[in-house]
Amino acid sequence: MLDPQELYVVDEAVVAKLADAHPVLIHQLDGFVDAGQAGRIVAAHLLENLEHEVVVEFDHDQLHDYRSRRPAMVFDTNQWTSYADLHLRIHRVVDEQGEVFLLLSGPEPDVQWERFSAALVGLIERLGVRLTVTVHGIPMAVPHTRPVTLTAHATDPGLVQGYRSWIDRVEVPASFTGLLEYRLGQLDRKAMGFAAHVPHYLAQAAFPEAALSLTRSLNSATGLAVPLDALEKASATNLSDIAEEMASSSEVQELVATLEQQYDAVRVDRPDPVPTAEEIAAEFEKFLADREKED
Repeated sequence: MLDPQELYVVDEAVVAKLADAHPVLIHQLDGFVDAGQAGRIVAAHLLENLEHEVVVEFDHDQLHDYRSRRPAMVFDTNQWTSYADLHLRIHRVVDEQGEVFLLLSGPEPDVQWERFSAALVGLIERLGVRLTVTVHGIPMAVPHTRPVTLTAHATDPGLVQGYRSWIDRVEVPASFTGLLEYRLGQLDRKAMGFAAHVPHYLAQAAFPEAALSLTRSLNSATGLAVPLDALEKASATNLSDIAEEMASSSEVQELVATLEQQYDAVRVDRPDPVPTAEEIAAEFEKFLADREKED
């Protein structure tokens, strides 16, 4: 393996501000399953509403397959006028109560997963990270008119005590965030994640309600004070727009009504509706197939 430390540059002045902080590291990488853009909305919300600065800049050019995921460019009349630079960074962020935490965000690496994982493990040790948390959305056969449920997972079962397990076992395509949590678990380091269950018919659109649920779970699990006001407003507007669209489509009304009946019927027997492993795998496959068509 090539030296993992050659993948990044550290701002030592910002690192000095992390002395004795023992921060939480939140990571959200674009490129795989994030139904309803739930994780992406959370990451954007953190950077838009909290004080932050870059502490680590990764050489993303070594990690990206440009022919697989091409950045956008703008051609205007007779010349190229812009290029969407890709950035993979760790930010030092400060919450509303002055608590410092870290946010890793950007495109999921296409190559060198083990090297990138080793680089992050080294940084986690160097920066004194006490807990690593990831967030994203997964498509589920659930209605948007009911509370968003979550799948919680962790390297230490004690971290997800109180959260219901939805399935016993299911095999899905790997993600880098999943690999990182797995590697941290092998090193007996604390890591966990939350996957919001997004209505499958909204999986390709933005669904702020899922991001709101994820942020509340982040606050609860980590003790951070991430503001919720902007997400609550965005969710209310989005749900109002969905209701308006539903009013003009009898097919969508029937679909949602059926999902509501299934959701409520299962909750009579259990606090959370539990899909089968086959249903979850099918939703993953459909979500990925829809994304490939869009690409």
